[in-house]
Amino acid sequence: MTVYAPSHTETELDVFEFTSEELVIAEEAKRSSVVCIIPAYNEADSIESVLEGLLAQTRLPDAVHVVINNSSDNSFELARAYAGEYSVERGGEVQSTAIYVHDMGKVADKKVGALNYGFRLAQGADFLLGVDGDTVMAPDALELLEAEISSDPRIGGISAIYTVDNHTRNPVASLLLTGQRAQFAAFNLQNLLRGRNMAVLGGQSSIFRMSALHEVMRQYHQDTPWVSDSEVEDSLLSLQIKNLGYSTKISATARAVVGGMDNIRALDGQQVKWNYGAIDLMWPGQRGDTSGQPFHPNLRLRWLENIGMLINIFTRVSFIALLAGSLSIDAFVFSPIWLIPPVVAMALNVRIAMSIKGRTWRDVLFAATMIPAEIYMWVRIGHFVRAWTKFLSKVRTDNWAAQARAERGAGWAHLTPLIVAAAGIAALIYGWSTLPIIAQASILWVGWPMLAVLTALQTLFMLRQLMRRQYGYRA
Repeated sequence: MTVYAPSHTETELDVFEFTSEELVIAEEAKRSSVVCIIPAYNEADSIESVLEGLLAQTRLPDAVHVVINNSSDNSFELARAYAGEYSVERGGEVQSTAIYVHDMGKVADKKVGALNYGFRLAQGADFLLGVDGDTVMAPDALELLEAEISSDPRIGGISAIYTVDNHTRNPVASLLLTGQRAQFAAFNLQNLLRGRNMAVLGGQSSIFRMSALHEVMRQYHQDTPWVSDSEVEDSLLSLQIKNLGYSTKISATARAVVGGMDNIRALDGQQVKWNYGAIDLMWPGQRGDTSGQPFHPNLRLRWLENIGMLINIFTRVSFIALLAGSLSIDAFVFSPIWLIPPVVAMALNVRIAMSIKGRTWRDVLFAATMIPAEIYMWVRIGHFVRAWTKFLSKVRTDNWAAQARAERGAGWAHLTPLIVAAAGIAALIYGWSTLPIIAQASILWVGWPMLAVLTALQTLFMLRQLMRRQYGYRA
């Protein structure tokens, strides 16, 4: 392992005040210590911006440890240029920090191993700030996170509000990045409006109470806070922190910008891993060292997301199938009432887009024209089906490795939903064509009313979300 570290000294200052009657030793207010850990895997495109963002903080972290792992690019060389001590004046006060850069080489536990190595380096600190190697924090983010977690000892960790960077002229990349912005905005709003209780203290930008991490290790008999039992190590740790009686929160004000996935292959690898890991935690029963916790309060939103996706799949597939079947026998009669659900969905998407702090015209256009949002929904459906199929098949695969291959541009698993969809459409067309006309009419006679009832319920749910107060929160 290679480590670049600056030298540093520590000074101690005693302050005395004198009065005419007595000598009073003024107790200096203890300043909390925050150590930042940045696990970095092939982050050459962003690591410099991440470090610049940390050095621009109104409250500097006391130390920053960049932990390079499994990288094949020049992330280490770029980060090494920042190693050293820094002193800056913020608000009339001189603040100091030091950046250390560590190259772990090949690590079997990948990001989990890098996080745990960083945790060992942070011993003695009050708080640990975890920042991904593609996340740039707003200048006041750390100051706000520290103030929030220091204000209540019951808080075990707080996640910043994060959004996806979308500075690209590639139309496909722009569609995917804008879709991710909308997806994360909806997720953040859900958490903000649920008492700011955060289901997942994501690795993008979260601050943890070190005492809570140590308690997790004691109570769960772990050598480290993060374990590789789950595909989503941050979700599992969040559940454990919550189980110990701490709260897991999303900040009301601290913000960060993360790098998104700008191609279908990479997005598929990331989203399938996330969905698979969430299912693994939700599903009852014991699988290896991971025990499912279907009734955990942090997983309620996950259940709602999965149920919502199932309804979205059913209504969309049913509508296309019934519409095609009706047209094939000249039985389709247009009714304007079918325009209500898409109009309500579009209005809800626009409201979410308008809630994004720093929204762009792309965010609003994505929501208002509805077609881009619908395309992205079908992309998400593909990820959802792939994740559930992998989980139910009980074939254990390394989804971390699969995501890494996808981000390198390797693999064709992202095309599986298209192949399956094409085969399914062909089978439906063949099966429909072999039915007698009376059977076809009977299916349409039953199918349309069922779809109408489910769509009406779905529309009412969207209307409830549309009319819900947002209390000034911005995603």
